Amino acid sequence: MPEHDQDAALFDLVIVGAGPAGLTAGIYASRGRLKTVVLERNMAGGQIALTDLVENYPGFPEGVSGFDLSQKMKAQAEEFGAEVREIEGVTALAQDAEGRLAVTTDRGTFRARSVILAPGVEPRRSGVPGEAEFIGRGVSWCATCDGALYRGRTVAVIGGGDSAVEEGMFLTKFADKVYLVHRRDELRAAHIAQERCFDNAKMELVWDSVPRRIAGKDMVEALEVENVKTGEQRSLPVNGVFIYIGQDPNTAWLDGVVDLDEHGYILTDGLQRTSVPGVFACGDATAGPLKQIARAVGDGALAAVQAEKYIDALECALPDADSAVQDAEHAASRTERAAGGSAAPA
Repeated sequence: MPEHDQDAALFDLVIVGAGPAGLTAGIYASRGRLKTVVLERNMAGGQIALTDLVENYPGFPEGVSGFDLSQKMKAQAEEFGAEVREIEGVTALAQDAEGRLAVTTDRGTFRARSVILAPGVEPRRSGVPGEAEFIGRGVSWCATCDGALYRGRTVAVIGGGDSAVEEGMFLTKFADKVYLVHRRDELRAAHIAQERCFDNAKMELVWDSVPRRIAGKDMVEALEVENVKTGEQRSLPVNGVFIYIGQDPNTAWLDGVVDLDEHGYILTDGLQRTSVPGVFACGDATAGPLKQIARAVGDGALAAVQAEKYIDALECALPDADSAVQDAEHAASRTERAAGGSAAPA
């Protein structure tokens, strides 16, 4: 895609992020005839595109490939007129001299009447010695991407939530053995996923244990773990280590721009409004207890509808009295968010 300069162009809506939330917002906004561009730092789909099988999204009783589902969402947004730009990372959000919102990317600047933030999250690093050294040489955060490389081999998965269990199960399609290393004595994953895990002969649970070191020469050869109850140390002979210990929001560039909670998640009110008028947010990077596709899709739809209403209000030049009421409501919602806060998911 050629370099561009959007300084002279004005979009009704710029959406940052092309995961399920951002793409849904793109569908609703473009269907509402807003001039919409969706910016994605990687490929469209977000983390869902790396998921082997999605079983809990309504309408797919047999499950659906995460990649296929995300591609359908992208195609639908484009069908209604949204422009989806991939491999274009956003670096800043500000207001320009005319009071319009300016979204700066690594390839240019977009001006907009409204912005929806859906930057998503990324896997959390463990900080274990050897993790950084063996990236691409046995350390991974994506079983769907790298699982086939471990056909007939042994791997370890670190974590005990849905992602760890589901990705561990996926790895058994290739690996002869999968160790699941969890710091507690019970899993946090959904019960149906746990049942499948316990029934799989290729899975071995390593309870009450945490990783201490990833070892090897040119490639990963072992994962050293320690039992948190007994202090016993053990070296697991593995060829690969997959890490699923949580996620962090991609919001460092928003610090000081919109209100974030103590974990970096974007604070919104019940209408997906942020602390900045005209800027809305949705998806996994927003503060909230549930990080699921169904929730992201619903919030994306709501954010787009509210953005459209915001733009309509700008164009209709609402009376000062009405504007004052809206400003008061917005200020009240900010106060409520600041007082209540929101914790990041475990």
